[in-house]
Amino acid sequence: MSGRVSGSVGRGAWLRRLGPEPPAAEATLVCLPHAGGAPAFYRDWPRLLSPTLDVVSVCYPGRQDRLGEPPATDMAELAEEVSAALAPLAGRPLAVFGHSMGAVVGYEAARLLQARYGVRPVCLFVSGMVAPHRVPQRTRHLLEEPDLVAHLLEQGGTDPEVLADEELRALVMPAVRADYRLIDTYRPLAGDEALDTPIVAYYGRQDPAVSAPDVHEWQRCTRATAEVHAFPGGHFYLSRMHETLTADVRDRILAALRS
Repeated sequence: MSGRVSGSVGRGAWLRRLGPEPPAAEATLVCLPHAGGAPAFYRDWPRLLSPTLDVVSVCYPGRQDRLGEPPATDMAELAEEVSAALAPLAGRPLAVFGHSMGAVVGYEAARLLQARYGVRPVCLFVSGMVAPHRVPQRTRHLLEEPDLVAHLLEQGGTDPEVLADEELRALVMPAVRADYRLIDTYRPLAGDEALDTPIVAYYGRQDPAVSAPDVHEWQRCTRATAEVHAFPGGHFYLSRMHETLTADVRDRILAALRS
């Protein structure tokens, strides 16, 4: 498949379908990108998950065809917008997958879906992120541009050619810096209501920013089950392990639908 974003889905500009909608899909999987990321990060997932799942990605403001919009600066507002965009999709079973910053956005959106819209995702998949109450306060968003670029290259989730091109770098860095500010200053949003949704947490064993004990703390975020699975690799382990990862995601969603 080409990986081309095929257009908006549902409410406003927030959702993108990366491939044809499978007519017999049993559930919708919504994917949330990492800091600085965009729907195209998940471009191979429809090929791997169709026809069982309809794969949709959240597009944050400040990237792709939303490049002219100011990036989000408030996690509460971002979670509100995402949950409002996802609620109309609940006519079919809904699952949520978020990587890195996207895991936190997915968690906060899932809390709002449950509390405000009465929608309970069949599963919340969180990747490359410690439990919300273990997210450290950081100052990466204040780094000088060369240092922030070096950090992005070390993480491995951004195309080095984009960062090497002065004009392209100028286009993407405002969203990167805004996203890092969101996660660097994040604290779990108000309300102590735990999810009723099962959580599956994935991480890379060689990810220096994500320790196994802090990932296991996701259990405190749900009254349902919580499982943790490690993969070989660093923060962007999923780029190399996407076939194994998507197979596990698909199997868990189908098992939840049949339970």
